[in-house]
Amino acid sequence: MPDFAGPLVVRQFKGGQSNPTYLLESPGGSYVLRRKPPGKLLRSAHAVDREYRVISALHRAGFPVPKPYLMCEDEEVVGTPFFVMAYVEGRIFWSLDLPGVDREERAAIYDHVNQTIADLHRFDWVALGLEDFGKPGNYFARQIARWSKQYRASETEQIDAMNRLMSWLPEHVPEDESTSLVHGDYRLDNMILHPTEPRVIAVLDWELSTIGHPLGDFTYHLMAWQMPEIGVGSTGLRDKDLEALGIPTEEEYVRAYCERTGRDSIENRDFYSAYNFFRIAAILQGVAGRVRDGTAASAHAEKAARAVRPLAELGLGFTG
Repeated sequence: MPDFAGPLVVRQFKGGQSNPTYLLESPGGSYVLRRKPPGKLLRSAHAVDREYRVISALHRAGFPVPKPYLMCEDEEVVGTPFFVMAYVEGRIFWSLDLPGVDREERAAIYDHVNQTIADLHRFDWVALGLEDFGKPGNYFARQIARWSKQYRASETEQIDAMNRLMSWLPEHVPEDESTSLVHGDYRLDNMILHPTEPRVIAVLDWELSTIGHPLGDFTYHLMAWQMPEIGVGSTGLRDKDLEALGIPTEEEYVRAYCERTGRDSIENRDFYSAYNFFRIAAILQGVAGRVRDGTAASAHAEKAARAVRPLAELGLGFTG
């Protein structure tokens, strides 16, 4: 790395259940290292090389991501492949009601978070050099098959709601074949906000990014409004007084996104909600599988594993 000199102090960040993430502190500055976890891994999971590629493309295009420095695929260095990016100083909110922030700033933050995902979905991914980053079209059928397969590979108990979702979802895929670059895990605690201004300065955790369906990506983000507090991830907004907080309602937030992306509305919302609760349950079941196999990368992994059943049951509630 240019101008790098030791000594080096390494600290692991909170979170990072999938790909362990570390703060690197040196006399010349601070950096962030993100690597694959050790041990037996599901095929296609933990793709830090894909993360590095998409961050590099977006950084060149002026989208708010950390500056990428290098990708190292030599497993001899730290035990698994890793990449290094800039350390971005700012605010990370683990609670969706933004404690310590006044009402006007909350509204402005949510508006800029909405603007940022709309900007992402408007990119021409071919012009970004990502023409082979994913397969356009047939997105939901492929994703349902992928996550069903990965869920089965990590299964630790029989969950009736997951079995029923895996049967229902393939039969109810909407005909809309919109395509865009998608983040895959767009939520508030995967963003760094400016230290004093109500704007996103870095979107993090691109492991699940691909060429996919913008409405799948956006409605995953909408789970913040649908999610009760189940003890994993950002605390939900479902039971909050949004008017008092200055946070837009789910419908207001949808309208803002549609205006920014040229849509009249989002049809088939129940399908998208059922799909997204299924998908996050399958992702967390992968964490449960790593607990079983002894390769879980986070102290929060067992808590995440316990969330699979309630998430699946929430998803099933949208199937009618």
